[in-house]
Amino acid sequence: MATGGYGGGSAAGVVGTPMKKQRICSSSCLSFTQPVIDLSDGTQTETPRKELCRFDSPAFSAAYRFNDSATADVILNIRVDGETPSFDSLDVVSDVISMNQLETQQIYLHSCALRRSKYFAALLSDRWQRQSDWPSSNDAENCPKISRINHVIPANGDSMDNFISVLKLLYSDNLSFSIDNLSTALDLLPIALELLFEDCVKACIRFIEAVPWSEDEENRILGFIPLMSEEESKELLARVSPLKIDSSEEMLQGLILLSAIQSHPNMAFAKAFVAKLLRDFSSKEIARRVLGTAFEKSLKVVKQSLEEYSSPDFRGNHDETEAIQRLHLHTAMTNLKHVLWLVERMIELRVADMALKAWTDQASLTADLRKIFLDDLWRAFFPGLPSVVLRCTCRLANAVVTGNILAASQVRMKLVRDWLPVLIVCKERVSLMGSNAMSLSLELEDIFLRIISTLPISDAQDLLQQCLSFSTRNIDDCPHLVAAFTTWFRRASRPPRPDLRE
Repeated sequence: MATGGYGGGSAAGVVGTPMKKQRICSSSCLSFTQPVIDLSDGTQTETPRKELCRFDSPAFSAAYRFNDSATADVILNIRVDGETPSFDSLDVVSDVISMNQLETQQIYLHSCALRRSKYFAALLSDRWQRQSDWPSSNDAENCPKISRINHVIPANGDSMDNFISVLKLLYSDNLSFSIDNLSTALDLLPIALELLFEDCVKACIRFIEAVPWSEDEENRILGFIPLMSEEESKELLARVSPLKIDSSEEMLQGLILLSAIQSHPNMAFAKAFVAKLLRDFSSKEIARRVLGTAFEKSLKVVKQSLEEYSSPDFRGNHDETEAIQRLHLHTAMTNLKHVLWLVERMIELRVADMALKAWTDQASLTADLRKIFLDDLWRAFFPGLPSVVLRCTCRLANAVVTGNILAASQVRMKLVRDWLPVLIVCKERVSLMGSNAMSLSLELEDIFLRIISTLPISDAQDLLQQCLSFSTRNIDDCPHLVAAFTTWFRRASRPPRPDLRE
C-alpha cells in the first residue's frame, strides 16, 4: 500500500509493491489513501492524439491548457474525504466502488505537466503500471495511453479549491506571479510539499520568508517545517529558532547597555520600554544575571571615579586639577543614576538580593562619599549627587523591611553600619542639599531604625547609639527615633534567657 501525499486515490492496475515518497507528514494535517492508475479503461483508439511535448518546451503553453479534455492524457478524479484517515490506519478505497457514488470532481490533465510533481511523475512511470496495460508497439504512436487516477483529499475548509490551485500551477511558468499573498502561500505549501512539486514549494517558501508573520501564521509555518528538507527550511528556521541558547540573554544585555548604561538619545522612553520588557520576560534567572552584571559594571565605575576624586593628582595647575575632578564627579554621578535604575528593576523583579550584598560591602565607597560630601565642589556642579546616593540606599533598605529581599541578619546589620555614617553626613549638610534630599534622609532614617529593630539586642544597641543625630529640637518631630528606643528598652528589660548549654 502506498503512503504519502496530500491525498490519495484508488483504481486498478497498480503493482502491489508500496510506492514510497521522499517526504513524511504527520497524521494531524493530511489524509492518505492509495493512488492508482487505470490504463485499460482510458485507452481510446478512435481518436489519434499528438505526442505530448515536454512542459518546458515552447510549444507546451500553446498546445495544452488546464482541464482541456481534447488534449488530456490523464483524467484525475478528486474526491473530498468526509473522514480523514489517520497515518497509522490508511484507508484504501476499492476500485469496485463506482466513482459515480462519490462526490468527485473530474479534471483533465497532461502527463508532461503532472511530471513537474515528482509524486505524479512516479505514479505515471512505467514502474507502477502492468506491462499488459501498455499499448502495443504498433499502436503506440497513434494510440497513446490514457491514465485515470482517483485521488482523495482531506475535508478541511477549502481543500478542493487549494488542491486545484496547485494543479493549475503545474501549467504555469511564473509561479511567483500566482503566489502573491501569505494566505495563498500557506494554503498551497502543504499540498505542494506532499505532491513533491518542488517549483511550487520554492515559490511558496520564498514568499513566506520575505514577509512578516502574525503569531497564528508563524504557528502554521512551524507545523510545515518537519515536511521540508533542511535546505528548504533553513531560512524559515533562522527567523524563529536561535542559533545559540543565550540569544535572549545577549539581547537583554544589549538593551540594558543602550538604555541604562550608554546615553541613548531618547533615554527616558528607552528605559521605560526596557523596563516593560524585563517585567514581561519569562526567565527571571536570565533577568537576574543580566541586571546583576550591569549593576556590577556600573558600581565599579562609580567606585573608581570617586576614589580618583578623593585622591587627586595635584601635579598640574589648579584649573586642570579642578577640571579632572569635575570629570570624575560627572562620571560617578552618571553611573550612580544607572545603578539606581538597575536597582529599581531588580527590586521590581524580586531579584535584588545580590545587589544588596554588593551594596553592603562598600566600606571604601562610603568612606569616599563622606569625604566628598564634606567638600563643596559637588555642591557647585552636581548638587543632586547626595540625593542619588540616598535614593539607591533607600530603595534597597526598603526592599529589606518590606520582605522583597530576605536578607540575613549580618547583611542587614552591615547595610545600616556602613551607610548610616553617609546618611548622618547628609543630614548635617541638609541645608545644602535641598528639600528633596531632606525628605529622602528622613525616609531613610525611619527605614534604618526599622531594620535595627530586626537585629539582636546587642547589635541594635551599638547602632541605635549612632542614631542620636536623628533627634531634633522638638522631640515630637522625631517619633520614629522615640519608638525605636522604646522598643529596644522594652526588649532589654525582659529577664535574660536561660543558657541552654548549661
